[in-house]
Amino acid sequence: MKPLPAGILAIAVILGSDTNAAPQDAPTGVVQGVRFDQNLGVKLPSDLPFRDESGRSVRLYDLFGRRPMILTLVYYKCPMLCSQELNSLTRSLRALKIEVGKDFDILSVSISPNESPELASEKKKNYLARYDRAAADRGWHFLTGDESSIRRLADAAGFRYVYNPRTNLYAHAAGLVILSPDGTITRYFSGIDYPAKDLQLALSEAARGRVGSPIARMILLCYDYDPSTGKYTLAIMRLVQVLGTATVVFMAASVYLMSRRDRRRLLASGLPARPTMEH
Repeated sequence: MKPLPAGILAIAVILGSDTNAAPQDAPTGVVQGVRFDQNLGVKLPSDLPFRDESGRSVRLYDLFGRRPMILTLVYYKCPMLCSQELNSLTRSLRALKIEVGKDFDILSVSISPNESPELASEKKKNYLARYDRAAADRGWHFLTGDESSIRRLADAAGFRYVYNPRTNLYAHAAGLVILSPDGTITRYFSGIDYPAKDLQLALSEAARGRVGSPIARMILLCYDYDPSTGKYTLAIMRLVQVLGTATVVFMAASVYLMSRRDRRRLLASGLPARPTMEH
C-alpha cells in the first residue's frame, strides 16, 4: 500500500467501553494524549475571552443564556477530519425541523491559537452558504482565541488534543458537545455521524436542562503517516483490520442469505432441494 504524503491525516476508529480512558494500545507520543472525556453536567467557564469571525472580542457569557447550543472543537486549517465533521453536521442541520439562530445556536471554536478571525470568517461564509437558512448568521459563531482560553474550554469539555510540531498539525478526536442555554454539558455525539432525529431530541432535552447518559466510546482520531519510520500509526492499522473483518463478515452473511433464498424458492416451486454432501 502506497503511504500517504507527510502531513495528510488519516481517520482511525477505536472502539471500547470505557468512556474516560485513553485508547488502549495507542502508540506512544502524540496519539497517547488524545481522547474525548464525557464531562456530563459540567458547566463551561463562561468568562473565557475569544474573538468572533468579525474580530470582535466576546466572552462565552455573551453567547450563553438564550438557546441550547452545539459546541464543535475543530481547527479551520485541518486538512481532513474537521471538515468532515462540519460537513456532516451541516447535512444533519438541513434535515432538522428546528433552525440555527431561532431554536439553537452553534459554537465552532478553533483549537489553534494561530488561526485568525479572517480565517474564521471564511469558514462561516462557507457553511452558512451550505446550510442556507436566513437566521443562521446570528446563531452560528466561529471563534478564535489564545492558548489559555482554548485549553480551558477544551479541558472543561473533555476534549484532549495534542499538537504535533513535526507536522504542524493537531491530533484530536471528532464529535459534538450539546449544551444547555447556560453552558452545561448535556450530551455528546462521537465521530462524524449525527442522525438528525437524535440531534433534534438532544437539543430539545438540552433546552430543558436535562443531562443525558454517557454514550458508548467510539473515537475518530486525526493522525498522520510517519515518514521517519515509514509506518502508519497503530490506530490506522486497526482501522484497516476492522474494515477487513467487516468485509469478510458482510460477504459471509450475503452468501448465507442468498443460499437460504434459493432453497426457499426451490421448496416453493415443488422441486427437491439440492442434496447436501455427506461424508
